[in-house]
Amino acid sequence: MLDLIRAARHQIRVQAYAFTSREIAEALVGAHRRGVDVAVLADAEMNRRPSGNRIPNLLAAGIPVAFETRYNAAHNKVLLIDANTRAAVIVTGSYNFTWSARERNAENVLIVRGDRSLAARYLANWERHRADAIPIHQLPFVP
Repeated sequence: MLDLIRAARHQIRVQAYAFTSREIAEALVGAHRRGVDVAVLADAEMNRRPSGNRIPNLLAAGIPVAFETRYNAAHNKVLLIDANTRAAVIVTGSYNFTWSARERNAENVLIVRGDRSLAARYLANWERHRADAIPIHQLPFVP
């Protein structure tokens, strides 16, 4: 996943339930700093406090973050990379963006490369969720 983020050239869209992975946050910040358009949607309840998650790191770097509050759990785990190009990549599955997912859990991850049609549908879904989400600028988040 880190290699995919580091290879992004134009755009990264993230949907995350839990976001505690230092490595993924650093890779997203690195992509943002090299000019990639990065934006994140995250579950409000799981990420509302500054301790224990990496949302503050993303915000400090200037990455737009919005919290989903419409659902009991915004349980999506999606990474879209360069969705509007021939090099489109979709990453999805049970894998949360957490240390536990990487080190302790049994997880699944599906990586789809080069399917622009499917990537466009995932991107449209991301944009629909973004339209309902609340942009945040700092934590703690109080709706």
